[in-house]
Amino acid sequence: MSNSYVLGIDTSNYTTSVAVANGDGQIVANLKRPLPVGEGACGLRQSDALFAHTKNLPLLMQELRSVLGDERPVAVGVSSRPRNVEGSYMPCFLAGVAAAESAAAVLGAPLYTFSHQCGHLRAAMYAAGREELLQAPFGAFHISGGTTEMLLAEPDGVGFRATLLGGTADLNAGQAVDRIGVMLGLSFPCGPALEKLAEEYLRENGSTSVPKRKVKVENGLIHLSGLENMAKRLYEETEDKGLCAAFTLLYIASALSAMSAWLREKQGARLPILYAGGVMSNRIIAEKIKKEFSNVFFATPAFSADNAAGIALLALAAHRAEKQP
Repeated sequence: MSNSYVLGIDTSNYTTSVAVANGDGQIVANLKRPLPVGEGACGLRQSDALFAHTKNLPLLMQELRSVLGDERPVAVGVSSRPRNVEGSYMPCFLAGVAAAESAAAVLGAPLYTFSHQCGHLRAAMYAAGREELLQAPFGAFHISGGTTEMLLAEPDGVGFRATLLGGTADLNAGQAVDRIGVMLGLSFPCGPALEKLAEEYLRENGSTSVPKRKVKVENGLIHLSGLENMAKRLYEETEDKGLCAAFTLLYIASALSAMSAWLREKQGARLPILYAGGVMSNRIIAEKIKKEFSNVFFATPAFSADNAAGIALLALAAHRAEKQP
């Protein structure tokens, strides 16, 4: 299969993504288009997301022509649901499923469906260069605008089964980033701009100038709903956007560090941990965790934020498994 291509499609709530993996397990295309969000808004309605995906998908497929040329993908993969749990559903994934089913039918190729979350983890594993994680259980964090979850992932021969062990009891980490960013006048999604503000502040003032707040983990759960109010009060008192940004990101980093420590306590001190999702693209958060823990792995931003690369790799593995005698 070294010269064969596998197509992956993912239609999350904020990004339309298509990717191609070759038979050697390398990603040769990882294309994305963000969904438009109105100025000052903190998100999208599902109906608007679904409509935007239907406009983005044909454009991305046209871009793929330069990669595929005359080649025809031998398999198609798609994210059909947010997570691998009963009842997991979001309308935005219907756009990707429709496109994938159409492509598979025309190509005469098999179609494989996966969860958006498993795609995230597989892409992060690929980008971190840690394919060995497919051989044994590992801890995983999926941290984004819609998800703040701590998982135990166990290989199943194609990808892995992900069991939820903990997460947020209220607000998601990405929601906190975006709400605080919009409060500071940033455009949604606010992650990159908030990170830039925080980096500039920390370069000039250092982290010791940022207020510290203790984060508790109870039965694997944290509470992030108070972060928004704390950040708002800090900004009202100081009118310092950089300080507020640094406080927000360091608070989230502390929360994830506390959860990582809890995970290791429950599952073993040597358990490898993989971090995925848009929030984990943040360098400030990643560097703090790396300083506190060993055997932790992060993806590059292109493979940490929403993408279809992991879906393409999972579909490749599923196709190989079907072809084996």
